[in-house]
Amino acid sequence: MASTTPAAHRSGGRLSPLLGWASLVLVGATVGLGLVLPKTAEQAEYSRLIAVHPPVAWVSYVAVGVASVAAIAYLASRRAAFDRVNAASLEVGAVFTALTLATGSIWSRPTWGVWWRWEPRLTTEALLLAVLVGAIALRRALPPGTGRGVVTSIFSLATLGLLPIVHFSVEWWRSQHQPGTLLAPEPSSNADTPYLLAMFVGFLAFTVLYAWMVVQRVRIERLEEQADDLALGRAIAERRAERADPPPVAPAVTGPAVPTGEQAV
Repeated sequence: MASTTPAAHRSGGRLSPLLGWASLVLVGATVGLGLVLPKTAEQAEYSRLIAVHPPVAWVSYVAVGVASVAAIAYLASRRAAFDRVNAASLEVGAVFTALTLATGSIWSRPTWGVWWRWEPRLTTEALLLAVLVGAIALRRALPPGTGRGVVTSIFSLATLGLLPIVHFSVEWWRSQHQPGTLLAPEPSSNADTPYLLAMFVGFLAFTVLYAWMVVQRVRIERLEEQADDLALGRAIAERRAERADPPPVAPAVTGPAVPTGEQAV
C-alpha cells in the first residue's frame, strides 16, 4: 500500500504545473482577444463570444472522443489506468458540455430573442449532457471493480454515437443554429482574420485546460482508490485479529439464592 502512494503523487507531477500555467496564459489570451474583437452590425458585443463558444463546444467533443478511446482500451485490457482516464474525461466533458449550452444560451438571447429554443442543435447537445451526467451518476452508484469499469465504458461508447447527431443536426434538420463557418466554401463575416485568430487561440487554450483538468481528476481517482484499498485492508486486518483473539465472555450475572423447602425453615 505505502509503496504506491508516492507514485500517485509523482504521476503528472511535472506535467500538471506545465499544463496549468499554459492553460492560465492561453485562456487569459483568449479572453483578451475576445474583448478587443471588433463588433459586428448583427450581434454587436455578443459577437465576441465566438472566442469562447466554439472552443468549449470543440472540447466537449474531444472529451467524449478521449473517453471512448479509453473505454475501448479498458475493455481490451481491463487496466485500471484506462478506466480512470475514461471516468475523468466523462466528468470534464460534462463540464464543457454545460459551458457550451450556457454560452450558447447567452448568445441566442440577442440573436433569437429567447434564452432557449428547442431546435435540433440545442436539443441534441442537451441530450448529450444528460447522457454524460447519467453515466457519471451510475458510475458513482456502482461499487469499485471491473463491473463498474465495463458499465462506464459502455456508456462512453454510447455517448460517442451521439456526436455525429449533435454535429450534423444543423444540416440534417431545419435548424436556426448557425452552421459551421470555418470549412464553409463561403465563410461568413465572422470568419475574418481577427475572429479566426481568437477562435484558434481559444481552441488551443481550452484543449490545454481540458488536459490539465483530466490529469488532476485522474490523480484524485487514483488517490480515492488507494484510500478505499487502505480502508478495506484495515477492516480485513481487524476482522482477522478478532477471529484470532476473540474477546473474553463475561460470566453470567445471577442473583442471591432463594432458600426453599427445609432450608427456608
